[in-house]
Amino acid sequence: MCNKWRQRGISRVPIVHEVLLRSNPGKVSILGDGSVAVEVGGIELGQGLWTKVKQMTAFSLSAIKCDGMGDFLDKIRIIQANTLSLIQEGLTAGSTTSECSCEAVRICCNILVERLTRIKENLQEQMGSVEWGILILEVEVNLLTGQTTILQSDIIYDCGQSLNPAVDLGQIEGAFVQGIGFFMLEEYLSNSDGLVIPGGTWTYKIPTIETIPRQFNVEIMNSGHHKKRLLSSKASGEPPLLLAVLVHCSTRAVIKEARKQLLRWKGLNESDSTFQLEVPATMSIVKKLQCLL
Repeated sequence: MCNKWRQRGISRVPIVHEVLLRSNPGKVSILGDGSVAVEVGGIELGQGLWTKVKQMTAFSLSAIKCDGMGDFLDKIRIIQANTLSLIQEGLTAGSTTSECSCEAVRICCNILVERLTRIKENLQEQMGSVEWGILILEVEVNLLTGQTTILQSDIIYDCGQSLNPAVDLGQIEGAFVQGIGFFMLEEYLSNSDGLVIPGGTWTYKIPTIETIPRQFNVEIMNSGHHKKRLLSSKASGEPPLLLAVLVHCSTRAVIKEARKQLLRWKGLNESDSTFQLEVPATMSIVKKLQCLL
């Protein structure tokens, strides 16, 4: 722009400013709830010291590579240190306090990462010998007949590195339905000699097509490498049977609420609604408990 009353100028001035690096204390504490408390010797004066220290903490501890660290930065808080927690706090001057504090925090985090990595490896070795699964289930109980209907079940099961996902899927589904029979249907009646009375399925009830959940969802999760297992695979035969206990627990919850409701109708104390649901929880048992007999 050309204007005789307004002129512009451009120049370059190189500078060399020697700074003095000095030791600054720092302390990083990982608390029981997974949050992190950080203390440094520097004072936040608006220069962004705490922001840089917080970022350095998140960066250094991320080397642990644990699940659920997406919002890890929000779990870190900086605490103003005092002479009780950090005896020699140092100075906040010379334009290097942020860098020196970050270096102190980085060293603390590296020590913690080294310790936690060993713990993580030990836990992974222990988990390698454990089968686990999770189930979310919804049941409907007929209060008049005692019949329990499974409306929906969602199973997530850890197969390690499955040798054959199709086979394991069938094993999980079959074991779960077998578990329903154990917890809800198959009643072993015996006589005085200890012999089983039922001679067939007329009186001894096994799972049928009506036993299967109306909506039956199963997902196999591959949990990675397990050096103590054959090609990192895990068992899928008997463990899923244990998940069927949730059918029993859900039925018990329905009975508990039904008994409380009946007691309210009668004007009685709800705390008297105590009962024990036997295994298997057959239709007759469920019906009897809901009638408060």
